[in-house]
Amino acid sequence: MNMSANHIPSAPLAPDIDAGVEEMLSGQVAAAQAAAKLAPQIAEAISAAVPRLKRGGRIILVGAGTSGRIAVQDGVELAPTYGWPMDRLTFLLAGGRKALVESSEAAEDDAALAIQEISDCAVTPDDVVIGVAASGRTPYTCAAIEHARKKGALAIGLANQADTPLLDLADIVLCAETGPEFISGSTRMKAGTAQKIVLNTLSTGIMIGLGRTHNGLMTHMSVSNDKLRRRAVDIISSIAGTSAENSEGALEEAENDLPVAILIAAGHDREEASRLLGEAEYSVARALSLSSRHSEVISNGA
Repeated sequence: MNMSANHIPSAPLAPDIDAGVEEMLSGQVAAAQAAAKLAPQIAEAISAAVPRLKRGGRIILVGAGTSGRIAVQDGVELAPTYGWPMDRLTFLLAGGRKALVESSEAAEDDAALAIQEISDCAVTPDDVVIGVAASGRTPYTCAAIEHARKKGALAIGLANQADTPLLDLADIVLCAETGPEFISGSTRMKAGTAQKIVLNTLSTGIMIGLGRTHNGLMTHMSVSNDKLRRRAVDIISSIAGTSAENSEGALEEAENDLPVAILIAAGHDREEASRLLGEAEYSVARALSLSSRHSEVISNGA
């Protein structure tokens, strides 16, 4: 009897594969639990980073191998999601951009290269440098964090093992201990999962602290396609309390600058919206508050 490929019955998994899958998934849950234990330290890192970034500092992400690629993955989302300027986001990945898709293991040991790259970045005390290394011992990452801290930058170290050089060198320590991997040495498993959770929470918390959200909405999102335009219209309508038609008009008038569009929809002309956002460090929530207080002053004066 002929049978199409879509109807070929699959063979049952061997018992050791069943058990292995269960153990791997259990490890992912344990990784999340390890990350959750760091809530106070992550909050401390956010509180320390936000004032520096408000003064114009940069976010500089440093790593090698899997850890470096995870750091880059988290960082690249900041521009489209929160409108974070790309000129204030720097990636120092051992082996360079090529290492994103090809292994560059030898570069992990190049401490001199890391020091040179930190120097080339002209790191300042307003910068926030986040170094990620599962082992906590990667020479490239450790050297970068040490040199950045000497330059006065806020140095945050994220590792998956305690009592390691990276954590000794950092101002703020984020140690998500995940223990041995299901496949020994494969830090793309539990260690990588914990790193992604910590970085995601840290970067999101920083963006919230910088006023790039309002009531759980992405007020600085990049409006770069039809789907995101529809989302932007919904965001404007929700915050400004106006119709979709008015929101679309505001977005068009603002030339897809979402924060400006929100203020326009709330009743300001484009020039006034830009002025309020400038006074509010480009925070929509603060700009709306300034607008409200301004209206109260006029009303009371009248």
